[in-house]
Amino acid sequence: MNKKITTLLGILIVLSLAISGCAAPEAAPVEETAPEADAPAEKLYIPVISKGFQHQFWQAVKSGAEQAAVDYDVEMTFEGPETEAMVDKQVEMFQTALGKNPAAICLAAVDSKAFEPLLEEAKEAGIPVIGFDSGVDSDIPVTTAATDNVAAAALAADMMAELIGGEGEVAVIAHDQTSRTGIDRVDGFVNQMESEYPNITVVDVQYGAGDQLKSTDLAKAIIQAHPDIQGFFGANEGSIIGVLNAVSELDMEGDLVVIGYDSGIQQMDAIRAGTETGAITQNPVGIGYKCVEAAVKAYNGEELPPMIDTGFMWYDAANIDDEDIQAVLYE
Repeated sequence: MNKKITTLLGILIVLSLAISGCAAPEAAPVEETAPEADAPAEKLYIPVISKGFQHQFWQAVKSGAEQAAVDYDVEMTFEGPETEAMVDKQVEMFQTALGKNPAAICLAAVDSKAFEPLLEEAKEAGIPVIGFDSGVDSDIPVTTAATDNVAAAALAADMMAELIGGEGEVAVIAHDQTSRTGIDRVDGFVNQMESEYPNITVVDVQYGAGDQLKSTDLAKAIIQAHPDIQGFFGANEGSIIGVLNAVSELDMEGDLVVIGYDSGIQQMDAIRAGTETGAITQNPVGIGYKCVEAAVKAYNGEELPPMIDTGFMWYDAANIDDEDIQAVLYE
């Protein structure tokens, strides 16, 4: 091989090596990554604003609301003012709840007229409002889960009339004259007496704000002003406990027909002892459950009736331990 050929081969080898050295390196293998899991959906938030916490009735309502929250997998808060006279406090609670942009709000209004501006605000924000226990004087709430308090109080009047023999004087101690329950229970009792029992006179109606001590003083004053009085109707738990206290302090157990509303251990014990003749029971657990259930349905766009009647029953010493009565009583 001559010198030129040898030199040419050398050049070709060098060029070949240079070209191979400039070639792009193999791409590194791409690691496959698992797709990101969807973040869990946030639960619907439904605040429940009651008239208070001071009576076991509201604790029973709360238990029903809690069960509905579990069944429908929603976040639920339950709150209320210290007393049923604290309108401003309850309005503030509603305003705070509204600011959290809830799916819906459940409201048992202390004052049925005090919430008009906030109800308008909720409507503009597209937040359904569900009434419970006490309705609201507005067409904005999509429904109300409650007892038919007019009919329930009318039944109390019928029982009173029967127990006092169709004639005599009776009186009423109620919790307030601003909530729907206070208005309806007084009207239901008084109007039934006036229309059906002309020989019975309702000599006085007083309002003790559901406070036992205040209701006791009011009941004692009525008894002293009307010594011939034969019966009392206490329109909620605090009111009737006040009446029972007054009857006890004046040593008049058995002298008066005493009819209550709701239950609670003091009232139930009084009925078993014969100090209280009987009472109207609501279904507080059902009220709490139905208001949260209705809130979920309203958020989902389901049509609801204007009123969800949660029912009521008369109970006394004869049937207090019956299974169907025990199911709606609370201690």
